[in-house]
Amino acid sequence: MLLLIALANVPWWLYGGEQGFTSAHPTGQEGADLAWQLFSLVAIDGRSYPLFAFLFGYGIWQLYSRQSAAGTPWREARRLLQRRHAWMVALGAVHALLLWLGDIVGAYGLVGLIVVALLLRRSDRALRIVTWVLAGLLLGFGLLGLTSGLVLGSGVAGDVSQFGAPAGLPQPPAESNYLLFAIQSLGMWLVATPAQVFSLTVPLAVVLGMLAARRGLLDRPAEHRATLVRIAIAGILVGWAGGALAAAQHAGALLAPELSWATMGLSSLAGVAGGVGYAALFGLVAAAIGERRGPVSGAIAAVGKRSLSSYLLQSVLFAPLLAAWGLGLGGVLSPLQAAGVAAGVWLVTLVVAAVLERTGRRGPAEVLLRRLAYGRRQVAEPSPLR
Repeated sequence: MLLLIALANVPWWLYGGEQGFTSAHPTGQEGADLAWQLFSLVAIDGRSYPLFAFLFGYGIWQLYSRQSAAGTPWREARRLLQRRHAWMVALGAVHALLLWLGDIVGAYGLVGLIVVALLLRRSDRALRIVTWVLAGLLLGFGLLGLTSGLVLGSGVAGDVSQFGAPAGLPQPPAESNYLLFAIQSLGMWLVATPAQVFSLTVPLAVVLGMLAARRGLLDRPAEHRATLVRIAIAGILVGWAGGALAAAQHAGALLAPELSWATMGLSSLAGVAGGVGYAALFGLVAAAIGERRGPVSGAIAAVGKRSLSSYLLQSVLFAPLLAAWGLGLGGVLSPLQAAGVAAGVWLVTLVVAAVLERTGRRGPAEVLLRRLAYGRRQVAEPSPLR
């Protein structure tokens, strides 16, 4: 998951060239760089964030059920979760201010506050109704957007180029003054964080994660192998089909640049399906490995147990390497070279997590969040995904 997150994030650190309206990928690429961008749009972008949100929702139910099993009254367990999510919003703001405009910790914390307040003790039936409503709204918006784009692209409204190409997204990493970088980064985060809630994709993935956790799909993947196979196949196929729309748009094979927004809705909804499909696939891999854990799978599991620390460490490494106020590599690297840097950063987090696991230490971010949310009270430990 975190390797996919690194690959999805690194284009946002590239600057100095033109960007599309709906994607951070630099336009005008050719050859291997364009091929990598198209693959990323199909299989990674928009699929990684819902995967993270799905597992976040899975973790919400794990934490709550663990507290309930330990005898914690449900109101107190809910307050613990609410404090945890409120502190996630605060940590996300600090993360955005210091390092990374694309922080997702704050958005997930905000969604967690809403979900815990409204849905924590609702029945499975109620959660399923919520998922169908959210998915239906996303599908409706997506079809409306694509239909509008196709109609406008047909020439009914005249030449769409008269409206001019949409301006590219702001590029705080291009700012050589760190103070200005921090101000721009936090400003974008303040807009993007509530926008991720209203876009409905993160809430949908979180609720789906809660439903999956209630059935123990990832806790006991061997018992749910047939279900996970169906979810993996259907989810990944739908996810990649939606990503293909975005890739076709980026390559200029679908609609004019002025209409790039037309594919956003369907691609986002398909991204949720793709993220859930990836989670099911990872569950099947875990079932196949079982207890035969070697050094590689053990290191990956160590990253999973320290996912917040590993996610933040990516920004600690990306920012000074790629931003203009640091070494400025984001202004000279090609998309494929940047993907190589992302893979290298993920490998560093793998090594760090493995060392922490070997020495019996938790991730520093997990320790901090637990202390902020729970204080010194004795509470049940969360059950890690294995």
